[in-house]
Amino acid sequence: MSDVKAVDELVKKYNSLKSEIGKVIIGQEQAVSFTLLSIFCGGHSLLIGVPGLAKTLLVNTISNTLGLNFKRIQFTPDLMPSDILGSEILDENRHFKFIKGPIFSNIILADEINRTPPKTQAALLEAMQEGSVTVAGHYYKLDAPFFVLATQNPIEQEGTYPLPEAQLDRFMFSINLQYPSFKEEVEVVKNTTSIMNQKVEAIFSGDEILAIQQLIRKIPVTDNVIEYAVALVGKTRPNSEEATDMVKKYLDWGAGPRASQNLILAAKAHAAVNGKYSPDIEDVKAVAIPILSHRIVKNYKAEAEGITIENIINSLL
Repeated sequence: MSDVKAVDELVKKYNSLKSEIGKVIIGQEQAVSFTLLSIFCGGHSLLIGVPGLAKTLLVNTISNTLGLNFKRIQFTPDLMPSDILGSEILDENRHFKFIKGPIFSNIILADEINRTPPKTQAALLEAMQEGSVTVAGHYYKLDAPFFVLATQNPIEQEGTYPLPEAQLDRFMFSINLQYPSFKEEVEVVKNTTSIMNQKVEAIFSGDEILAIQQLIRKIPVTDNVIEYAVALVGKTRPNSEEATDMVKKYLDWGAGPRASQNLILAAKAHAAVNGKYSPDIEDVKAVAIPILSHRIVKNYKAEAEGITIENIINSLL
C-alpha cells in the first residue's frame, strides 16, 4: 500500500476509533485526540485533572479499542521499584528466577504517579526512554508497542512528590482534562447510573499501531515548518536572543531540543489523522500547548500575577 493510501486508511480508522471511544467517554475530545496522537507517535502522555474526570476509564477504553494489553499500577508512597519492574526469586531448585512486573505490558497506566517517591518514579525512566528494563544486572526488552499513560491530581498537594524535570521531559504530551459541560455531565450521569453497559470493539491491533508509527515518521515536512517549530521552542528560553519580554519576565527556563522533535512528530500525526499528507505551521500550533506546557517553568512573578503557562505559550503563538 502506498503511503498516501495508508494515510487515507488511517483517517477512516481514526474516525471509527474516536466514535468507538465516544461510546464510553463523554466529552473530553481534546484529551482523547492528544492521547491517540501520542500513541501514534510512540510517545508517552501525562493526564492531569482533578479526581473523577474519568482519567483511568479513558486509558482503559483506549487500550481496549487498540487491542493492546493493559496494566494499571497504583502509585503509593510505599511502592518499590521491584513492584513495577519485577524481581528475582529462588525457585525450588535454588536457582534465581525472574518474575516479571506489571511494566511488561503494552499500555501502562501509572495512576497518581506523583504519589510515589523519586526512587520509584525513576524506575520508569529507562522503560520510557529505551523500551527496556535492567533488573539485577540482566537486560529485558519490553513488548512493542509500549506506552506509559500517567495520571496526576493537581489539587491534593499533601503527600505528593513533584516529578523531576528529566522525567517530565520523557512525556510527549501533558494533557489537562477539564470538567464536563452541563450537557455532558447529564449524559455521564444517565450512562453511569443505569444498566446500560457499553462494550467497545478493538479497531486496531498492536502490529497496526507499529505500522502507523513508521508511517508517521515517513511523512515529509518542509524546512519552513521545522524552522518554525525550532524557533518556537527557542523563544521559550529566557536567555536566548529570540525570547520575548514576557518570557524573560515570567519564565525561569524553557524547553529543550526534545520539545522541537516532539512538536514535529506530533504535527505529522495531527496532519495525518486530518487527511493531510504533510504538516503545516497550523499543525505545529495545534499541538504546541500540550507539548510545551510541562517543559517550561514559570517564576514567582508569574505565580504572583496569576500568569499561566498557557498564557505564555499563546503569546508566542
